[in-house]
Amino acid sequence: MEGLSRRDLGRFGAAAAVTAMMARTGLAQTPAADGLLSHVDPELHPAATAVMKMPPIQWTNEGIKAMRAGGGPPSPPRLADVPVEEVKAPVGPGQPDVTLFVINAKPGTIRPAILHTHGGGHILGSARSEVAYEQALARELDCVIVTVEYRLAPQTTYKGSIEDNYAGLKWLYANADKLGVDRKRIVSMGESAGGTHAALLALTARDRREIPLAAQILIYPMLDDRTGSTVQPPPFIGSFGWTAAANRFGWASFLGMAPGGPKVPAAGVPARRTDLAGLPPAFIAVGGIDLFVSEDINYARRLTEAGVPTELLVLPGAFHGFDRVAPNTRIAKTFTKAKLDALRKAFGEVPAL
Repeated sequence: MEGLSRRDLGRFGAAAAVTAMMARTGLAQTPAADGLLSHVDPELHPAATAVMKMPPIQWTNEGIKAMRAGGGPPSPPRLADVPVEEVKAPVGPGQPDVTLFVINAKPGTIRPAILHTHGGGHILGSARSEVAYEQALARELDCVIVTVEYRLAPQTTYKGSIEDNYAGLKWLYANADKLGVDRKRIVSMGESAGGTHAALLALTARDRREIPLAAQILIYPMLDDRTGSTVQPPPFIGSFGWTAAANRFGWASFLGMAPGGPKVPAAGVPARRTDLAGLPPAFIAVGGIDLFVSEDINYARRLTEAGVPTELLVLPGAFHGFDRVAPNTRIAKTFTKAKLDALRKAFGEVPAL
């Protein structure tokens, strides 16, 4: 991992790109940096060092526009043996149709499906850049995946993206027979800000009572706007990959107001929702030095207390997006296996040994 480049990081998808682009800024190899590295799993030291050396990020609307204009790291090549179709789904009156990427559909079969929402802090990332990653996952699990190109902030707040993702779920459910999908085995899944969307989708589906979800799979999910604004973590938590400053900007863009205050709408923040009863079973996985670790633990506790079957995995010494930038490490393989096992369990299958 020494000398890891943006192009190398891009090979692992949007989460790795975000981890790179949103790295802690201006942190050189100093005693302070060494102190932070002491909290990192030894296997991840090379990756963490590479993240620390990434260029500074300008957390302004102009800076985000420049990053989007740059195109980001190249997307990995798509897999030739896993079909992909790009479709449009209606969102609602006065709103543009949303683009969906339909992966591994096989008419005439009855298989489980994932409604996937990508990461990127609400302000970056794309479903298109995640297609190859989702192809590999769909092939591994023999399932269908529909990943949603939801509108990004600050151009659209949470109200727009919630409707985009729900439109994707409605399209998947309505077209289940054509896709070869079992309507009783559809799960929501997302990483980082995609975890916000996956959790909000589960809440929306529960409240609207139109489409049942079998589970919600939340991978280091971004669940609470108060983290890094009114709630400050210890300095070694959130120092790699996604920082408190990045979090404040991402949530402000998503909510259309400063995060952390009493006027923040609970409708846009999973952790602010008071009623979690009746939600589908949850799997939450996060690293022990990820900025989101405390909010993810708290959400898992609240789900459990609300009677929602919930599995929580916290891996010590792991930072945000570590599984994408260092996928061949032991700790990343442990993390990935747990995620795959949770998906198989949600599908009603026996996890692989």
